[in-house]
Amino acid sequence: MERLRSSPLHANISTALDKHLEVIHVVQSRRKDEIVNASNRQRQGAPRCQDDRDVFALALAIREMSVATRKARTTLWCAFQMTLPK
Repeated sequence: MERLRSSPLHANISTALDKHLEVIHVVQSRRKDEIVNASNRQRQGAPRCQDDRDVFALALAIREMSVATRKARTTLWCAFQMTLPK
């Protein structure tokens, strides 16, 4: 969109996209933690019930990703509207 517009977009657009990518990495990390902890508990012969802390951390990260995704979609829509010819 910057190329089509021949000028840089507003800094908030880049910030929203960077935040979205950061939150995606957090969700991936929380999911990996959940998998590792679940496999460790299984190896130790612990009961199948999961530790709620892993699930809550993942749920919180997914909620943050949902908010960041909505913001990113909105900022991309705004950037697109600014790119369109008048």
